[in-house]
Formats: sequence, structure tokens, C-alpha cells
Amino acid sequence: QVHLRESGGGSVQAGGSLRLSCAASGHFFSEYCLGWWRQAPGKEREGVAQIDGGGGVSYADSVKGRFTISQDNAKNVYLQMNSLNPEDTGIYYCAADAQECVFGIPMQTRHFGDWGQGTQVTVYP
Repeated sequence: QVHLRESGGGSVQAGGSLRLSCAASGHFFSEYCLGWWRQAPGKEREGVAQIDGGGGVSYADSVKGRFTISQDNAKNVYLQMNSLNPEDTGIYYCAADAQECVFGIPMQTRHFGDWGQGTQVTVYP
């Protein structure tokens, strides 16, 4: 099992930037997927970005060109968020699974077995 803890959330005005971090602990196999999800009030959880052990990445259309996912050698994962807008408001979750990411389709919650507690991001107009 992998334990995940998010940090870096906060409040920012539209057009601003935030960098989220997710500290990962536990055992990782050579194949894994790390992802960022978000959930706005009254809406379903949405996959934002994912990255796997092979270096593959994908992004939701709504964040392409604005958000960047990255990881370090310790399997910590980061989300650099630029040009934020109020529609980006929500709780952001880090998630992981012991298999390579599934690309080519929208991210699926069933592909992620471990989840963090979330960090709040609020973007004001």
C-alpha cells in the first residue's frame, strides 16, 4: 500500500499560479501510475493529469497548456498550475496505482487504488 499526502493548496486570484506536492511513501513496483484529481462542489471527481514509471503523461483537455505534472526519484509527484481560473477551484487529490497509467481514455477512478486526503484550491475572479 502506498500512502499519499498532498500539500500546496491555497487561495489565488485568477491568472495566478500554485504548485501542489504529493509526498508518497510505501512500496512502489517498477510499474506504477501517479495522478492528480480534483472535485468541485456538487460535481464528480475529475482526472486532471497522470504520469507513470515509463515517463508517459496525459492531461485533461481543460488543463492542457496550463498544468504540468512531474515526479522525482522518490516518487513524489507535483502539479504546477498556471493561468488559474475560477473553474479550477476544488479539492485536489493525489492518487496512485501499481500499474502503468491507462492512456487514450479519460482517467478512471477505478484505475487508482491509493488516494490522499486532498488539498483545497480556491481561485477567485
